[in-house]
Amino acid sequence: MKRWTAATLAACLVAVGTAAGTAAQAEPAPGAVPATVRQVVDDAVLPVMREYGIPGMAVGVAQAGQSHLFYYGVASRESGVPVSSRTLFELGSVSKTLTATLAEYAQQQGRLSLSDPVERYLPALRGSAFGSLRLVHLGTHTPGGLPLQVPDGIGSDAQWLDYLKRWQPEHAPGTWRTYGNPGIGTLGMAVAKALGEDFSSAMQARLLPALGLSDTFLEVPPARMADYAQGYTLDGRPIRMAPGLLAAPAYGARATAGDMLRFVQANLGTVPLDGPLQQAVTLTRTAYYQVGAMTQDLVWEQYPCPVAEATLQQGNDPANALRGTPVRELVPPRAPAQDVLVNKTGSTNGFGNYVAFVPGQRLGVVVLANRNTPSAARVGLAYRILSRLGGAAGCLRPSP
Repeated sequence: MKRWTAATLAACLVAVGTAAGTAAQAEPAPGAVPATVRQVVDDAVLPVMREYGIPGMAVGVAQAGQSHLFYYGVASRESGVPVSSRTLFELGSVSKTLTATLAEYAQQQGRLSLSDPVERYLPALRGSAFGSLRLVHLGTHTPGGLPLQVPDGIGSDAQWLDYLKRWQPEHAPGTWRTYGNPGIGTLGMAVAKALGEDFSSAMQARLLPALGLSDTFLEVPPARMADYAQGYTLDGRPIRMAPGLLAAPAYGARATAGDMLRFVQANLGTVPLDGPLQQAVTLTRTAYYQVGAMTQDLVWEQYPCPVAEATLQQGNDPANALRGTPVRELVPPRAPAQDVLVNKTGSTNGFGNYVAFVPGQRLGVVVLANRNTPSAARVGLAYRILSRLGGAAGCLRPSP
């Protein structure tokens, strides 16, 4: 995976000639989607696709227990294959929300506790500063100063553990938030050890089937490669993710919009799940730290209702990934709330995504694109959809 710079993270995309702007196709049947919902989504999506030259997008809307899916443009400019219900998008850091769910699921099964020290599951770290961290520090970006990415030159688990043995925090654990892939990636390693299997197997064979996510993959099987969307760089070159160390738990999942919308519905409590699994899904939204206007859950980030678009834009500014922020620990952690907006951005060098939902309104949106648009564009697009569908009394206020 390419190392991100401040310029790359914040850059806007240069428009190129694509099939962007193609009218949406909704599933399962055109008549099943209310015209008002279709219009709201089209009005939000099409201008963003034109402005940023996005070849294809898939958008899912969850509203009062109903699911609506919309597909725009093409999965590949070269082939011209349209985006469809089978199109797989790279999720980037939205993958972290699945890792958080697996960690909570393992906790519900009594296989681990998020308050346990890391060294209990990664014994090679016994006696080190990192080994004394709690698992919850890894899931909330609060170990005390990990890098944004795994440093160059580290290519194996053994090398990574050796790095962590020598690591020293810049801040006391639980006092400072530094966003990055290594903490969540190491949480995935610990969860896998607790479950007695490798991470990919635990995710692919244990969690994803239980959630009903049959179109989500850490490794795309050969039979589905034709459905794997082509991503595009800032300058329009075709690219796909080249996974590195800790990719699977941190940024490596690919999925359809339908699966991601089902995952949102699971978080809204509107799809049937067994009790322990539903509890695990819900508990990922436990609030652990206050970070300005944002509250850090287990990977998820939440804002109290009502929330202004400017607040969401500031909280999802890519610059936050390049600087640390002091936090206030919530003691005890706050139980999952209903009157909040919960969200997560995700991107790779060729894809840009955003997931947001309001539990109390049973309202949510999934935005997947095969070009890495600025986070501001993704957040703004989703805000327009949610605010208009939520109404004047909703968590997000529609523009006049």
